[in-house]
Amino acid sequence: MSHSGSTDSGAPALKIGRRGFLKATLAMGAAAAAPVGSSAQTKGAAAGNPALGNEFVIRAGHILSMDGDVGDFASGEVHVKDGRIVAVGEKLSIAGIEAVDATDMIVMPGFIDTHSHLWNAFLRGSIRGDDPVRGYFPTTNRAAPLCTPDDASASARFGLLEALLSGTTCINNFSHNTRSVEHANAEIRASIDLGVRTRYSYGTPGRGERLDTTGVEAVRKQWATGHPLITVGVNLQTPAPDILKSGGDDDKFVAEARFAKELGLPVSLHYGNTAHGLVAFMDKHDLLGPHILFIHTQGLTEAERNTLVAKNVQFSMSPAIEIPYSTVRNGYIQFAELEQLGASLSLSVDASSAMATADFFTVMRALQWSHKQRADVDRALEPKRILEIATLGGARALGLDREIGSLTPGKKADIILVRKTDLNIAPVIDPYFSLVFSGGARNVDTVIVDGVLVVKSGQHVRVDGSDVVAKAEQAGRAMHEKLEHIIANTKESVEQLNKKG
Repeated sequence: MSHSGSTDSGAPALKIGRRGFLKATLAMGAAAAAPVGSSAQTKGAAAGNPALGNEFVIRAGHILSMDGDVGDFASGEVHVKDGRIVAVGEKLSIAGIEAVDATDMIVMPGFIDTHSHLWNAFLRGSIRGDDPVRGYFPTTNRAAPLCTPDDASASARFGLLEALLSGTTCINNFSHNTRSVEHANAEIRASIDLGVRTRYSYGTPGRGERLDTTGVEAVRKQWATGHPLITVGVNLQTPAPDILKSGGDDDKFVAEARFAKELGLPVSLHYGNTAHGLVAFMDKHDLLGPHILFIHTQGLTEAERNTLVAKNVQFSMSPAIEIPYSTVRNGYIQFAELEQLGASLSLSVDASSAMATADFFTVMRALQWSHKQRADVDRALEPKRILEIATLGGARALGLDREIGSLTPGKKADIILVRKTDLNIAPVIDPYFSLVFSGGARNVDTVIVDGVLVVKSGQHVRVDGSDVVAKAEQAGRAMHEKLEHIIANTKESVEQLNKKG
């Protein structure tokens, strides 16, 4: 089905891809260099990019709209104006505007990562899997109190750049090391500089510490309506395991959850082997609802699943992390059970420092691998469903499905173009199958967020990628030296360090 008519156009097509991308001059770095609050950063799509104006059409691409009413097109067009999708169809009646040639490319909504810890992306070189001394939890627990706003900025920019180059256009930045408002602002500005749509989920700086509600309100006041790419939420530490096990109360957790709900702030929280009993606890205090995002779908009982789905709680699965790190202690990923109940499901990277990549294609494949390994459930899982979870499912989980997640007229133009002719993915017969089974970050050619071009030919157009990497490497090496000094001189046991996580 097409939206908005069909005839020809008259504007010459600007070729995106390795065959001659946009031969116009780009104002490299202009938006990134502008101070926070300047017109270059606050007008969103209207600020635009000189090579792609406020209105353009993407032509001759294989359209995967992720919208059943719009449909897919083997060769179709997407009309964008003022940062929003105007029309999608086989051939649109548009003349005299810029055209992007998407020949031999898949055109689809960007991936939506519903849970990533960007503050520790720069620790990738220091983390050694689940090693008891240098694994994820002991390493991040040592590093967290040493992390400065500059570290947070370098790390977030590093993680965001890798995510963008993987086709991710929206991220829930689950910052569970928000040590100050300055730390929060550093990570938020990184999202703006890189051009990534972001929910910044303000968190606590360590286990046992409480949410800084004053800081949350300050960040909310500054950013919640101050930039088109930024929304604000919180992440909460769950009550202590002994409280949940005994059926006791945690008045501070309840107060924090109610504080967030009263301000209309969405809540992200981890579920795992230390959170058994959390569902009953939150249900007892009437804290469950569509604003709650439960992260990690492992270890839930049938009754808990039924309660969560009945309350319309959102779910985030991180299969590329869950398979190697937590299956043994938390159990298998309960995709099949939640899918049967019609749960709102999404996907996430979790920690690219531990996963060693932010490639969302790997995340999609990991869901497939996890599901196929189970002999106790119906193992049919079509690639199209995985793509839906990775895009529209993520939008629903973040409460943004009216704005993003599909190529639907009226929605924000968060769009990626994926090459079909690269060695690892060609020949593409069924694009859904090829994306899930063969695709990778190296195939992502173009990324558009809020109607603004941010990646072309696999390179960011506004920041120097090598500089982003160099700053993250410098910060990561400096932190590594500090961590090694602590290891050499610490008297804290491995068990104590792991318990902190």
